[in-house]
Amino acid sequence: MITRELAVALREAGLGWHPAEGDRFQLDLPNEVELEAEADVFTVSEMTIEARQTPSGTDLAFNGTTEWALDAVTLADAVWLPREDQLRDLLRGTFRTLVRLDDTFRVDIEIAGSALSFEHPDPAEAYGRALLELISRSH
Repeated sequence: MITRELAVALREAGLGWHPAEGDRFQLDLPNEVELEAEADVFTVSEMTIEARQTPSGTDLAFNGTTEWALDAVTLADAVWLPREDQLRDLLRGTFRTLVRLDDTFRVDIEIAGSALSFEHPDPAEAYGRALLELISRSH
């Protein structure tokens, strides 16, 4: 799983999220709201947390299953933690290979004829760093 810091960087770079069953996220509430649950990882699921379309956008509704009182949060108050397969799919045609090295994984991509590599012990984090580079170069 990618780090919260990388997930926030991807969001700030412009990565959009359309919540789907199985997606993981953390809360990112305003500083004045003291909530220990920001460190918890939640999963979108029809039984517990579902994405609901509202006139103002998408809300993530907590269906009374959490131990703390929170009915729903807006998409802006959540940080998506994309899975490894989602990150790879988002790289689209730039993705070349994932290589397992001794102590790390290397993701190779190609952007506008330039070969780039990103290494990390967690393959999801390597994919995420590659995606961040792709998004950053597309602006």
